Amino acid sequence: MLGGSFNPAHEGHRQSSLAALRLLNLDQIWWLVSPQNPLKSSEGMAEFEERLDAAKKIARHPKIQVSDFEARIGEQRTARTIAALKVTYPQHKFVWLMGADNMVQLPKWQQWQQIMDMVPVAIFNRPGYTYKALNGKVASMYRKNRVLNTLFGDYRRQLAEMAPPAWAFLPETAFNLSSTQIRNYHDTAGNTCS
Repeated sequence: MLGGSFNPAHEGHRQSSLAALRLLNLDQIWWLVSPQNPLKSSEGMAEFEERLDAAKKIARHPKIQVSDFEARIGEQRTARTIAALKVTYPQHKFVWLMGADNMVQLPKWQQWQQIMDMVPVAIFNRPGYTYKALNGKVASMYRKNRVLNTLFGDYRRQLAEMAPPAWAFLPETAFNLSSTQIRNYHDTAGNTCS
């Protein structure tokens, strides 16, 4: 599961998802397009349906499914969304995917420890955030639960099978692209042309 505003969805989301499929041996990745991130302003936020449709166009892979699950259940909080997914799809084993930037701010999320205790978590490498993420509050609290790629095997490939708390960092997913950068570029380009 990769949750987010997807404002807009971009090639970095797709490439990170494809890497996670390979590195973590996942069957599918679900992009959970959020109606509204509680930690972000709604100013500059595209309409939900527009973001959902754009995400579907970017995903372009049979193993990446774009979902409106949060909108359908009327939820925006990750811990509650994960709990609802586990009840709705008891036959599935879930892994929560997030960028290193979100790992840094995870302690600001409502019931963030519950997220770590409900599902294994995989962290995408985000240039500029890696050091803070791997030395921050979450990594420190859950240091003993980190799943590593070692000389004896890549245990990250079994992450979905592991009992939480379990988390892995994916250094191979370093894509220096963000939705904020794309929005800022388009705002600047739009302002220059007017």
